[in-house]
Amino acid sequence: MSKLLSTLALITALAFAPAAHADDDPPPANGNGSSDGGTDPGIEDYAGYEPQTKCHPKPRAGTKVLGTWLVKKIGGGGGATGRACGGGASEHKDGRAVDWTNDATTKVGRATAQRFLDKIFKTDKDGNTHALARRMGIMYVIWNDRMYSAWDQFEPEPYLSSSCKSKKKCSKTLRHRDHVHISLSMAGAKGRTSWYEGRV
Repeated sequence: MSKLLSTLALITALAFAPAAHADDDPPPANGNGSSDGGTDPGIEDYAGYEPQTKCHPKPRAGTKVLGTWLVKKIGGGGGATGRACGGGASEHKDGRAVDWTNDATTKVGRATAQRFLDKIFKTDKDGNTHALARRMGIMYVIWNDRMYSAWDQFEPEPYLSSSCKSKKKCSKTLRHRDHVHISLSMAGAKGRTSWYEGRV
């Protein structure tokens, strides 16, 4: 009889238990329900494409900081580069681009560039994918016949400049085999994303 009463008490308790709150539900796979691929609500989302619409031929504050950091911390040469107004659109003409010198035909050049790509595309300790690239406001990277775009979550894609008829009839520079091109979002270029805090 006592066993029956215990069972009835348990059923009654379960029937009148408060429903689970929505906050008790397990989080979605990426941790925050957004498409940003990360778990930290404070990290920037993947940058969208922001074409040049105005001319700003001198590198912006964040662009300069990133260019200097690359050479000092990773190696290579070059840095933030501006470009005179006129002609086609380019983030160089908006102060948002870095040309970081590395030679894809050398072992050292390839290793240096790869070290950078591994660093910026690494998932951080909080599970945020491509964490450093997002915090830097990187919009896309072009290097050694490949393009890594933030809006495609930095999946490498074949790249050939529209100025090239073919790889064979294209210079090392247009193929980005003598430098790594990095374009920043406007927020990144102005130093307004999280990586630039205390640097700009």
